[in-house]
Amino acid sequence: MHTVYVVEDEANLQLLLEHNLSSFGYNVRVFTRGEDFLKELSPDGINAAPSLVLLDIMLPGMSGVEILKECKARFPETPVVMLSGQGRIEVAVETIKLGAFDYLQKPLDLTKLEITARNAIQMFSLTGEVRKLSEESTERIKFANMISVGDAMQSVFKLVKKAQNTDIAVLIQGETGTGKELIAQALHEGTRRASAPFVALNCASIPKDLLESEIFGHERGAFTGAIQRKIGKFEQANGGTLFLDEIGELDLSLQAKLLRVLQTKQFERVGGSEVVTVDIRIVSATHRNLHEAIKQGTFREDLYYRLASFPVKLPPLRERTEDIPALAQYFLEKFAMRYDQPARSFSPKAMRILTHYHWQGNVRELENTIERAVVLCETKIVTEEELHLLAGTPEIPDSPGDKPTEIHFTATSGTILPLDKIKEQAIRIALEITGGNIQEAAHKLDIGRATFYRMLEKYNIEH
Repeated sequence: MHTVYVVEDEANLQLLLEHNLSSFGYNVRVFTRGEDFLKELSPDGINAAPSLVLLDIMLPGMSGVEILKECKARFPETPVVMLSGQGRIEVAVETIKLGAFDYLQKPLDLTKLEITARNAIQMFSLTGEVRKLSEESTERIKFANMISVGDAMQSVFKLVKKAQNTDIAVLIQGETGTGKELIAQALHEGTRRASAPFVALNCASIPKDLLESEIFGHERGAFTGAIQRKIGKFEQANGGTLFLDEIGELDLSLQAKLLRVLQTKQFERVGGSEVVTVDIRIVSATHRNLHEAIKQGTFREDLYYRLASFPVKLPPLRERTEDIPALAQYFLEKFAMRYDQPARSFSPKAMRILTHYHWQGNVRELENTIERAVVLCETKIVTEEELHLLAGTPEIPDSPGDKPTEIHFTATSGTILPLDKIKEQAIRIALEITGGNIQEAAHKLDIGRATFYRMLEKYNIEH
């Protein structure tokens, strides 16, 4: 049962509020003075926020405005509805600016009281649920710094967690751009080796004749240009994790040397005779089908079984479309902040385009697409116009939500309407779309709630 605190010094109104709020199904506590109310909110009191506070502005002792400030400082999520017999809009505006949820004028309209209380408590409940989900989501997203809400990647995370606190060799398979290196980093950070180095080597990015030196290092004079000793990736990763990306591109001769090192934990630098012993964990990754490579003779079967003691397969983005909205929003906020751009959200059609696109380049391609769209966007909403280069997107039909309710700029006679009339239409449409939710309506119009209240009064719009 939700608890409602009433802070009101008028005895008859106390009884009226207590009776009606109780009939709405709420547990009601009544206070005559603000100081008593704040004492109940102190660490020595109930230690829990009420679901709603009804607060009179004119109180003996501390004023309602002072109480409001203190209440919002202690429990910012608790909605506070101000009560006042003063008919001045300035009072309502001031309290809304200070964080009040709404403002009710005495004598109270009991129907409006019920609706306001219900809306406020619903918001309080939703805020709590959002916070809880956010905390749970944060725990989920913390894994590998990868954003996922769908079952496909969550299953991968659960699998990888089982291998985290071991030294078992893990082979990560997945298309380019699916986040193989992030998974490798997560494997490293979840083990006793977390404080030691994580060293990554892309086997496809280094010329074949330099790769052996890059992996094992070389001694001075080992070959032309070797003017000093070079420490290879194996030594750099000693005590930690060596991530061999695109292991399927490794030359057969190097595959044999790598197999020997995995078996003995020892090797010699190129051009040297000193035996170097290392203690490392190997995590490898590839976008290739290594079983096919083994059949074709381009990858050693014995090396495969050394590397793939614990295989992990990452699904492509097109198989986890439920993650696309969260990923897209994350990248939008990231690049809007980086480039100081106004973009804050996507239009419904733009989001449908994102979720229907094939994403051959997976998350990496999505990130690049959103970065470009943010740079192009000149408003708060990224539309399909900024995504027009997504070739291959199937035709997406318009939905009713794509086209906003029309505002008429001309009268039936053809004359242009005054600007105030157009503003009034905008206010009424915003209220209609949001079901009378002032906070949401003000947000959609990109104005403050105080301004919204002034416009309600100006255009004599009942709320």
